[in-house]
Amino acid sequence: MKILSTCFQFSMALLFTLAALAPGGIALAKPDGYESLLLGNEADAHTPTSPGFLLAGGNTDVDSAMQWLIDQSGGGDFVVIRASGTDAYNPYIYSELGRVVDSVETIIMKQDRAAYDPYVLGQIRDAEALFIAGGNQWDYVRMWKETPVEDAIHELVARGVPVGGTSAGLAILGEFSFSAERNTIYSDEALKDPYNPRLTLENDFLHLPFLQGTITDSHFVERDRMGRLVTFLARILQDGWAGQARGIGIDGKTALAVDGNGVATLHGAGAAYFLRTTTTPEVCQKNDPLTFRDVDVFRLSGAGSTFNLASWTGASGTAYSLSAVEGVLTSTQPGGEIY
Repeated sequence: MKILSTCFQFSMALLFTLAALAPGGIALAKPDGYESLLLGNEADAHTPTSPGFLLAGGNTDVDSAMQWLIDQSGGGDFVVIRASGTDAYNPYIYSELGRVVDSVETIIMKQDRAAYDPYVLGQIRDAEALFIAGGNQWDYVRMWKETPVEDAIHELVARGVPVGGTSAGLAILGEFSFSAERNTIYSDEALKDPYNPRLTLENDFLHLPFLQGTITDSHFVERDRMGRLVTFLARILQDGWAGQARGIGIDGKTALAVDGNGVATLHGAGAAYFLRTTTTPEVCQKNDPLTFRDVDVFRLSGAGSTFNLASWTGASGTAYSLSAVEGVLTSTQPGGEIY
């Protein structure tokens, strides 16, 4: 029995040693419900932070945008939350970007009860930057909405801690969100039937400064999402959620860094699209194609270009309008280009 006990102790010691040497850092906890992996200092840092948020369109992360988020954190503890995936952000943020942070911790919440775990909530609340990774936004809505995780994120925002998200993480940052509860929906499907069962919207989840009345969308041009974003806006009005609605569509490999005054600076290779409604839908009902006219669009392109979310105006870019008539999207741009 003594031999078996000694072998067991040696095996456990070896297991924890290997965990500490893993590329993502130390496996701090692996209880049922979540996994936590940390790279850097385990002790809680206290650095001065600057408010703001990062809206990333998915695909490859934009180094300059992530560096901006680190700078906003003051080099403190950077926490990544997600419901699936790996700790690949740990080495990327900790060492590959050339910015100094005290630590990077990825918390993968695999079960609903993780949203109530004291360790998880404490790490989020003590963060100097929070980043919501990509994945499936329905996991985030069903696991985090109306839970202490939602409260913890709002506490960070109130304290002036920067918050960011990419792809699915971006999708939940607006006041309104496409929840993907029944998988995705494509633009032609949404325009053809605004009440398609797969067009599932959520409200009253996260409330970030300058994103009131706004819905966000990612992978924008490459997945042809303009039609569905216009339809999202029509639904928000038709369902009585807002008197006026706004949308932000961001291309992959592109991000908006929004400072504490609401000024968004474009990073990356693509564009960002800012939509605002001017009228209510003429036809927005189940099984009928959408008719919804005169949605204002401002296209921001070129790294370093800015858009003021507070005044909803751009310093430079292209302004035009879109209309959906019987499910067909048209544009005032030359040639009728919708992007």
